[in-house]
Amino acid sequence: MRLTQGTFSYLPDLTNEQILAQIKYILSNGWAVNIEWTEDPHPRNTYWELWGLPLFGIQDASVVMYELDQCRATHPTNYIKINAFDATRGVESCALSFIVQRPYEEPGFYLERQEVEGRNIRYTIHSYVVNKYPPGERYVL
Repeated sequence: MRLTQGTFSYLPDLTNEQILAQIKYILSNGWAVNIEWTEDPHPRNTYWELWGLPLFGIQDASVVMYELDQCRATHPTNYIKINAFDATRGVESCALSFIVQRPYEEPGFYLERQEVEGRNIRYTIHSYVVNKYPPGERYVL
């Protein structure tokens, strides 16, 4: 299974040179950059963990690549993505988001089927990765 979230998700993984080219494009548009990571990429998990602080006003793409490399070193088996935010309309709206790292083996999701009132069927998607933690211990530091 291959997670398909964000721009370029149906393409093969981007090389560092391709990532650098995208970062240069982001910076040339004056967009702010942030780096996020997660081990649970559930489609409704829109709030990944923020790596450091958002990078506002950065002109040098190597600064973003340095932060990305630091995030990769700290989280080698997690998903990592780069987001670009455009503030030209007075709000920080996401202009570009793409995954730059995936786990070697993507754990995937399972579908839970529930029979509810009136012979209706309800389906829920769960991430396999959350099952490796005892209840209440996933975010304990």
